[in-house]
Amino acid sequence: MKKILMLIALMAMPFAMQAQTKFHDVEANEAQGAVKKITQANMGREQVTIFGQDGKMQRDGMTSIVYDANGYIQSAKMSMQGNETTITFKWQNGKVVSQSMNMMGNDVTTTYTYNDKGAVDTQSMNFGGQQMEMKYTDYKYDAKGNWISRKTSMMGRDMEQTRTIEYFE
Repeated sequence: MKKILMLIALMAMPFAMQAQTKFHDVEANEAQGAVKKITQANMGREQVTIFGQDGKMQRDGMTSIVYDANGYIQSAKMSMQGNETTITFKWQNGKVVSQSMNMMGNDVTTTYTYNDKGAVDTQSMNFGGQQMEMKYTDYKYDAKGNWISRKTSMMGRDMEQTRTIEYFE
């Protein structure tokens, strides 16, 4: 009887493995590991992103998410200030290297470079032909290696970005 149960378990394993989908939404949010929730303040507004144990995210205002066969987000619709836009993502070596959208009639492309810890070093934004660059410094990391605080300067104003991260146990 034990042999039969083991045989059934071995036969079921490939099907279970195929059913498990690994999404890379945690990486798209500059994090790694078993992240359950990221809470971050963006321009005075709190943004909460929740992740399932499979890594798939849920964020208010984000719909119609499209993934490639490897679980990397390719595009999503986002509601911004009452308008809906489609964001497209480009990946390289497991990191988002750019994202593009049309905002208020202008094409906006944001490109990213990363530091040796895998966090964004520089974010460059092209907004309808105008270029803006933000360099991130003074990173602080949690015990899991994800950033929880960083500094940048935008339009001559110094800013500190902070976030809290909850993990699955």
